[in-house]
Amino acid sequence: MRSASIIGAGPNGLSAAIVLASAGFKVDVYEAESQPGGAARTMPLTLPGFLHDFGSAAHPLAIGSPFFATLPLDQYGLEWIHSPSVLAHPLDNRTAVLLRHDPELTARNLAEDGPRWRSIFEPFATQWPALAQEILGPLLHRPSHPFLLARFGFKGMQPAAGFARSRFNNPRSRALFAGIAAHSGLSLAAPFSAAPGLVLAIAAHAVGWPIPRGGAQSITNALIGHLKSLGGEVHTSRRITSLAELPDGLTLCDVAPSQLVRIAGDRLSAEYIQSVSNFRLGVGAFKIDYALSQPIPWLALDCMTAATVHIGGSFEETVASENEVAQGRISDKPFLFLIQPSLFDSTRAPSGQHTAWVYCHVPNGSTFDMTSRIEDQIERFAPGFRDCVLARHVSTPADLQAADANLIGGDKNGGAMNFRQLLFRPGPDFYATSNPNIYLCSASTPPGGAVHGMCGYHAAALALRNFKP
Repeated sequence: MRSASIIGAGPNGLSAAIVLASAGFKVDVYEAESQPGGAARTMPLTLPGFLHDFGSAAHPLAIGSPFFATLPLDQYGLEWIHSPSVLAHPLDNRTAVLLRHDPELTARNLAEDGPRWRSIFEPFATQWPALAQEILGPLLHRPSHPFLLARFGFKGMQPAAGFARSRFNNPRSRALFAGIAAHSGLSLAAPFSAAPGLVLAIAAHAVGWPIPRGGAQSITNALIGHLKSLGGEVHTSRRITSLAELPDGLTLCDVAPSQLVRIAGDRLSAEYIQSVSNFRLGVGAFKIDYALSQPIPWLALDCMTAATVHIGGSFEETVASENEVAQGRISDKPFLFLIQPSLFDSTRAPSGQHTAWVYCHVPNGSTFDMTSRIEDQIERFAPGFRDCVLARHVSTPADLQAADANLIGGDKNGGAMNFRQLLFRPGPDFYATSNPNIYLCSASTPPGGAVHGMCGYHAAALALRNFKP
């Protein structure tokens, strides 16, 4: 029987395994940690009864993934929860601008910019399945929907800050879009930094930004359940340090390029090793998980309607914060990404109590303690927050990497999302290496970070096309 080994049991590794198992391969997945999932894990990080997502928490690209849509994940317990608002972005005037699933409801928040917002995002949202097929993979390809991709590309190639200034007049609209675009980890003045903001805003109107009941682990468990139904196996606490430890056959690696070279360097050409040696890491993350005695006491009550809250104040502050980090500096007022899942999922905390996690961008590998600056920002929009904290679990970039070797220096995107690495990730061969039996399938390949499985899907599909028994 044809066999394949997968190194790494994150969503991309599991997706690759499912593709190969569906094609009749005997598939074994090897995971270094005791708990599979990579950044899609749910863990008891603070107090008994409180469940925290280690990495990803809200999942627009999981529910919107073309590959996941082909899988019966609901049969393995995956259930999506949509909060009434997709996203809340509080401002200093005690109000919050809301991103809603319905473009019309979003437009009502944005005054004179409402019609413009709808005209930009709604046409793409109505064509999400086609757009997702075009953008959730290598951007350099023969498109099935060339005009749709060209329209998206024309907007996405712009700097996010310039895009917001040129399209919107209302400070609320500008702040909302800048916060969404900040997920990229790029300077918002950088070319192509608008593209991630466009993708996430379009996805909000097309499929939402839901949370999985029970946490991100539910996605991993559903993928594993389906893989096992196809005969695949997952081996945890199996850190692979050399391909010599694995049987002969196809090998797909859900690891960073530098890890691939360490594991398989003796089987790769010097030219390939050189081609990935200049792969650039992205900014790091500094993350805190909280066990709370009550919901966060937001001044803007609209924040209670959203699982995801962006904290950074005005458009200008958001741009300044992200630009500082991109230039290798620590921000005095960091832009924050906060999730409050227990407001909508009672499985995350004991009755009457709550969980939240928050992170900000920092220079890759930073050792600076951001705890007080993060909590000062939360207190700015939710006075009394610190009084609600029962326990906190702080994760520095080094801590994140220790818990998931793919998060090098705290980089959650598998590498910088700059222009070169949007087109060639990690190099011009994408998933292929110099060895026809070895492929890379991590977030360091197209389309990059987030839980969608598309890196694994594309790598496995290429491996099948190239496979010669």
